[in-house]
Amino acid sequence: MVDADTGTPEAAMPAPEAGHEQQDLVARLAQAEAAAKQAQEQYLRCLAEMDNVRKRAQRDIEAANRYGLERFAQELLPVKEGLDLAVENADKADRDSLAAGQAATRQLLAKAFERMGIVELDPLGEPFDPEKHEAMLVQPSASVEPDSVLTVVQRGYALNGRLLRPARVIVAKALE
Repeated sequence: MVDADTGTPEAAMPAPEAGHEQQDLVARLAQAEAAAKQAQEQYLRCLAEMDNVRKRAQRDIEAANRYGLERFAQELLPVKEGLDLAVENADKADRDSLAAGQAATRQLLAKAFERMGIVELDPLGEPFDPEKHEAMLVQPSASVEPDSVLTVVQRGYALNGRLLRPARVIVAKALE
């Protein structure tokens, strides 16, 4: 017979000693057990790290939910203070100063919206887009192209490109 691994005849191969073979198997078993133990420890460390990452992400989500509006609230505080001041001085102020105060308060609100990424949508004259506009009425018109916005009833708003509220509009149709 020929040894399949070495290709040498078995008769030419020295017979392994039983003790040497047993020692070799014991050493290989010890190596395999050490490798298995190391893999088990590494697995447990990975599980613990993944659990820590999950807990950290959960805390971050909770903090974002709890404090996510903080920046927006800080932007609105000057607007509220301006309105409070207007209400407190309504009986003492003349019409022109009240109008100026309202304009200043509106400007504060517009700046707060701008800093927060809120954009006002005023689609007057634009083609009607059901993705951004809500048609309240269709009205015949000779002055505006058919299927375009004739009148804006209520402006719409978008936040960083995402629609918050569609603009409510009256849509023009061709005269009959």
